[in-house]
Amino acid sequence: MEAPQKRCRKSVVWEHFHLETPNKVRCMYCDRQLAYFNNTSSMMRHLRSTHPAILQCAEDGNIPPVPRPATDTAGPSKQGRQRELDEALVDMVVKDLQPFTIVVDEGFMAFVNKLDPSYVLPSRKALKTMVTERYNISKEKTMEDLKKADFVSLTADMWSSINMDGYLGVTCHYITPEAKLATVVLGVRRFYQTHTAQHLMEAKALLMAEWGITTKVQCMVTDNASNMILSAQLLNLRHVPCFAHNLNLIVKKALDQTPLINEIRQKARKIVGLFRSSCKAKDKLVEMQGLMGRQALKLMQEVDTRWNSTYDMLQRLYEQREPVGAALSNLNSDTAPLTSFEYNIIQDSLSLLQPFKLATTELSEEQRVSASKLIPLYRMLQHKLSQKKGQSAQESTAQLGTHLQEGLHSRCGGYESFRALALATLLDPRFKNVGFGNPAKAQEAEKQITLECASLMRSNTATPGKQFHSSSDIMELCHLNNYVTYTSYMLSV
Repeated sequence: MEAPQKRCRKSVVWEHFHLETPNKVRCMYCDRQLAYFNNTSSMMRHLRSTHPAILQCAEDGNIPPVPRPATDTAGPSKQGRQRELDEALVDMVVKDLQPFTIVVDEGFMAFVNKLDPSYVLPSRKALKTMVTERYNISKEKTMEDLKKADFVSLTADMWSSINMDGYLGVTCHYITPEAKLATVVLGVRRFYQTHTAQHLMEAKALLMAEWGITTKVQCMVTDNASNMILSAQLLNLRHVPCFAHNLNLIVKKALDQTPLINEIRQKARKIVGLFRSSCKAKDKLVEMQGLMGRQALKLMQEVDTRWNSTYDMLQRLYEQREPVGAALSNLNSDTAPLTSFEYNIIQDSLSLLQPFKLATTELSEEQRVSASKLIPLYRMLQHKLSQKKGQSAQESTAQLGTHLQEGLHSRCGGYESFRALALATLLDPRFKNVGFGNPAKAQEAEKQITLECASLMRSNTATPGKQFHSSSDIMELCHLNNYVTYTSYMLSV
């Protein structure tokens, strides 16, 4: 096939490559196919790294050697080394989220040349092609794994970038045949449409169809936004509210409803802002920390969208209260320090909020399922709040405890009646019926799972005279018996 453009025929590389398709070329010497994007950089790189003798002949004006198979003068070991380093480069770009332009950065090029002068870095477009190929391979493998999963669950979220561009992210969770929890991001995509439930439903349905899991999704976890909840309903999926998001809303509202603590938060934000924006103030704080034998730690600023950042801000400020006070007294600033009484309020507030901080951390794990933890965590938070609220000597922290209890009951009080969460708690060997606060709800969950087992037995038990011929029939019966036996055991132990 002729070269596609006249300007490309001037390049020496067209004497060594065939154009297979508009976007593919084939080396005449080793039959390797390369991506083609109307430039010859990837072909030139291939000749330099794999067939340097041929390129040298061409550049010297000599007659190049006759094309021959992959056992070229470059040798299979050199060619294998080139591919090995290409794979390592792709790994680095993918794992470290590096830009494709890294291959033209002078410092990186010099560093690579020092490590291996014989390695020729790919062009930006060639690297992009390699990463795309790696993604396609990984996606195919993941889709094969998803085919083996009987059921999956999804988590979905929306957010805006710093440029106020909307994005939708959907993550899939499933159990592998080796009984391990697996997670894969189905997609993080720019959302150009208005954020209506209908548009969200359509975008999620497309992702589910693309990955072949439409009939396998059992539930979808999202925040409490009405459009996200309605999109799950339009997809006929069971919706589970995100517990961590509920905790965030509970604590933020409780803090906002407690005037004195809210006032202390505002003063704390101003103090932290001073030490994070003024070099003089920062240096003075470091000096005071050194004089007092303290570690030089930066103060942490609160972020409106995450309540745990409020906890971190107040905790760090309380830990560094002496150096902070000393630094403020040596600065010509109108920023007022916190009083001893206010620090006492912070200490009591941190004691009340600590269980919420621990619960949020517990739910952030990715290697363990969390549905069975929600009811026990809710009950433990209730217990800790009652205990710590009774120990509080400050009226404002007692008020904060009351608001936390009210919010917890309002948003999480119905968890024990949520069938999926109740059954998950019951079957978790760590909790079983002890994880319930209401014994009647535990008994109801036991009844539900017993009825489910009986239904499975009736629908799968062989009719008189029926023979099991295939191995899949026998395996299905074995799995059913194991499931029922395990469930019966868990309920009786």
